[in-house]
Amino acid sequence: MPLQDEGRAIDEVVERLAARFPDIPSTTVREVVEAQLAQFTGSSVRDFVPVLVEHESLELLRAGERETPA
Repeated sequence: MPLQDEGRAIDEVVERLAARFPDIPSTTVREVVEAQLAQFTGSSVRDFVPVLVEHESLELLRAGERETPA
């Protein structure tokens, strides 16, 4: 996957997750996504990076949502 396409896909991940977690600031969502993306720096196979980043970010955001007092 070309880096331009990956960048667009990551932006879409942020948009989807921000819509799914409206109580979490979008800047926080982006920080979580970018932290997960950083784990793949230097990876030679990039085709599934956006999917993996979305999955891991979703899990982290869900966990944070459960820890937030109602």
